[in-house]
Amino acid sequence: MSKSTDVKRLVTVNGEILLSDMGICHSHEHLFIKKGQPEKLDPALLLDDFDKTKEEVLRFKELGGNTIVDAQPVGSGRNADWLQKLSEETGINILASTGFHKHGFYKEGHWIRESTETELAKLFIDELENGMYCDGEENWPRQQLNAKAGLIKTAAGLEGTAGSYFPLFKAAARAAYETNTSIMTHTELGYNALEQIKLYTDLGIKEEKLIVCHLDRKMDNADYLLYVASTGVYLELDTIGRFKYHSDEEEVSLISKLINNGYEDQLLLGLDTTRKRMKSYGGSIGLEHLQGKFLPILEKAGITKVQIHKMMHTNPAKAFSK
Repeated sequence: MSKSTDVKRLVTVNGEILLSDMGICHSHEHLFIKKGQPEKLDPALLLDDFDKTKEEVLRFKELGGNTIVDAQPVGSGRNADWLQKLSEETGINILASTGFHKHGFYKEGHWIRESTETELAKLFIDELENGMYCDGEENWPRQQLNAKAGLIKTAAGLEGTAGSYFPLFKAAARAAYETNTSIMTHTELGYNALEQIKLYTDLGIKEEKLIVCHLDRKMDNADYLLYVASTGVYLELDTIGRFKYHSDEEEVSLISKLINNGYEDQLLLGLDTTRKRMKSYGGSIGLEHLQGKFLPILEKAGITKVQIHKMMHTNPAKAFSK
């Protein structure tokens, strides 16, 4: 059986905190990504300057921010020691990720492609219970920190969970089940969300331990998104300030539709930051965009302060708790 405690808590890189300590939370960001394969996919996937990221986080804090969920998993450019240092120097809670990303984040021959389901499950559990590793691209993770991961990140492309992805998903489910940890899973433009949910629930993971990302990329996903929400999973919406997809006003309309259909207790918000979006790196919006610009638009559209508090505080505290 999965482990449980009488008191729910959140696991940050600098220890456990109570759910009441969550405060305002961005539920999906990327604070650091090392040089390597991710940058080869897209130069925007390089966030390798500690001081610039710290500047972003301090602006987030000035606006009242408390907690950031970093969604970069092990072996794909995650900088675990910098996440711990950043939390220490800024006082911001950071929940870090173990797990895996899309195959494109790992070059051919990468250890995560070659590892067995059992080996990966053991690694994920180790990072959740004992501490994350300062890993590179070449070798199995080494140099373990005392900073624990607080969630499991998983991902698949348009091909879904089949084939070579299947053992990765099974390893993540096994780790989640044994440690009572939530899974935050990437969908490509929202595709295959129901497939992922079914796979995880078939493996014993409860819907309330699943957080599905990026379903808001396409506005014509609205009815599908409502159907996904009906399963009971959390929906992490992060196409805010991503104007190549749609306007913030369209995002507000989508959120309003979800709330009007009774799903306000399942919504989480983030910015899914990249180098192109971090102001300190020369990007467009910065971490302050969500609190400084988007939330006021939500209020103007009739979303109440109580509903905003749920999306920014109460819901993520529950979604990521153990």
